[in-house]
Amino acid sequence: MSFIKAKLIALLKQVFPSSCTELAVFLLFLISYGTLGTYIALHYRIIFDIRIPWDAYFSFDNKAIVMTGGSFERHPLAYYFFNWIREFSLFVSGGKMDVTFRLTLAWLSNIAISLCIVQIFKYLINITQLPLKFALLLVLFFGAFSTPIILSFTPENFTYTLLLLSIYNYYAAVKLKKNEKIPGSALILAGISIGGITITNLAKVFIPVLFEKDLFRSWKKLGNAVFRVVLTTACFVFLYLLRIDFKYENIFSKTNQQYEKFSNVESIPDWDMMLSYFFGGSILFPSFMTTDKHNMKGFDFKGLLMEPYSSVFCYTFVIILLILILWSYFKNFRNRLVQIIAISFLIDIVIHCVMRFGLHTSYIYGGHFVFVYPVLLGWLFYAYRSKPGIVSFLTVITGVLFVFLLANNLFRMSDFFQFLETYYQ
Repeated sequence: MSFIKAKLIALLKQVFPSSCTELAVFLLFLISYGTLGTYIALHYRIIFDIRIPWDAYFSFDNKAIVMTGGSFERHPLAYYFFNWIREFSLFVSGGKMDVTFRLTLAWLSNIAISLCIVQIFKYLINITQLPLKFALLLVLFFGAFSTPIILSFTPENFTYTLLLLSIYNYYAAVKLKKNEKIPGSALILAGISIGGITITNLAKVFIPVLFEKDLFRSWKKLGNAVFRVVLTTACFVFLYLLRIDFKYENIFSKTNQQYEKFSNVESIPDWDMMLSYFFGGSILFPSFMTTDKHNMKGFDFKGLLMEPYSSVFCYTFVIILLILILWSYFKNFRNRLVQIIAISFLIDIVIHCVMRFGLHTSYIYGGHFVFVYPVLLGWLFYAYRSKPGIVSFLTVITGVLFVFLLANNLFRMSDFFQFLETYYQ
């Protein structure tokens, strides 16, 4: 019993703030995002409108996700998770899908994103071992990204995926830094939760296992790792099949339909979609455009989408950030914790940029990978910790990027509010 209690306390200390500084970071973002989400929930109906199942803003499927968890072939176990979210929100609102319901959904998202930022802060302080001032700069930079801003009030799969991936990557880094293996129980829990919400992220759960100490030098360790991976996969597959009453043939037909639907859009050049949407839109808002939508049941509404960048400054921002990320990767090439983050990012690059799945709206997938940016920037600062000149240069560059990011995203959020005022009061 004491063992279980100790494990539970350790888990709570990891997920929640465990120091005054971490609590201050959490409260800063909780209040900032909470103010934004509360205002939107109280004055506009865009967070949840029973008549609008999808695409009200940036292709998020708020109502469909809250009610069903999304399509089973992409979000196999999200149905159960969002049942809890929905029922809790209904409990708070007295069974009504009204303003209190929207407010509860917004605050659950707010708490999730604020905890995500705490995880990144913990990683930068405890794993990368950055001085406090650099860790604060990077989490403030990350907190101004378009993805955390939007997800902080959006009840979507991406919101909770971002939190779970951040928790797991920090947990795995702690284990590997101590030269410990990822326990089978933790691997199963991560596989079911992370892969259950979005199936493509299941592969990311296994990446840290590949970097356990002396894994490929000991048949015993390799066999144990294979057993843990197989057991996790088996548990996941069983729950997945149970979810669809073991009608596994539906998985392949639905997956092919979704791939055809989301990978054959020819709107703008691929390189522009990669820069403006995948690498850029998940961080730096471009301009927006409104579209005419309908719910296929006779209700017409307006949707909001991102446009490609039209300013050279935006392209420059994205290119500079990517240069810093690549610099960090090659400088820390022998660091297994950096390789874990990079491979995780590569999975999303292959899915969206190479296979082109959802590339035309890839800004919505930021919840799967944007945590990579502050972490890799943190490792870049770490690599030059003994060279004050380069650290000062990196601080200035990051500071300039942060100021531009904050100014741009605040300006674009004013456009977002104008859209709300016009169509969603």
